[in-house]
Amino acid sequence: MNIAIVDYKSGNISSVINSFKEVAQNKVRVEVTSDLKKIKSSDKVVLPGQGSFKSCVDALNKIDGLTETLNEFAVTNKKPLLGICVGLQMFADIGYEETETKGLGWISGKVSKIDNQNGKFKLPHIGWNQINIVKESKIFKDIKNNSHMYFVHSYEFIPGDKNVISATTDYSSNIVCSVEKENIFGTQFHPEKSDKLGLQIIKNFINL
Repeated sequence: MNIAIVDYKSGNISSVINSFKEVAQNKVRVEVTSDLKKIKSSDKVVLPGQGSFKSCVDALNKIDGLTETLNEFAVTNKKPLLGICVGLQMFADIGYEETETKGLGWISGKVSKIDNQNGKFKLPHIGWNQINIVKESKIFKDIKNNSHMYFVHSYEFIPGDKNVISATTDYSSNIVCSVEKENIFGTQFHPEKSDKLGLQIIKNFINL
């Protein structure tokens, strides 16, 4: 099996790469690439994302044909794709970080700044926080409810259809921290920085 981690120059993704390679060992081929042919022919794709919504979307669009290839992979061919952090946020129709920016439109919704209640809650939301699993998700196999995951973000994904939400976390309000829609999975937290439980999520994705 081949897993492609999409490298579109969106910040440091070395911990994502290392975690996937650690879990995959030598049983699964993990390739870090922006090569459209390699992405198309892979069995699963990981879409990481660090920085702002706008900078990540711009970086994706800079690589000719990449968004179309990802669309074909996830939407047309319905192959498993995991978005991490801004990778998940880009599933939305639109994001409001820096300026209004069009997302991939895979899961209808928007990305808005977390309401910090006039400074009561620090932004970015950084560190370990409990997740509340609200529906059975394939990537939460052997993960207990209220497990702690590692977060770094100031913006949240608000999907139009609440049925795609698989977990939330409580920070100022109920924030969506994981989604599942058919073959498309996303986590707002960083599984690659969430210790053994994060590695379990990566393992679950690899084993889908």
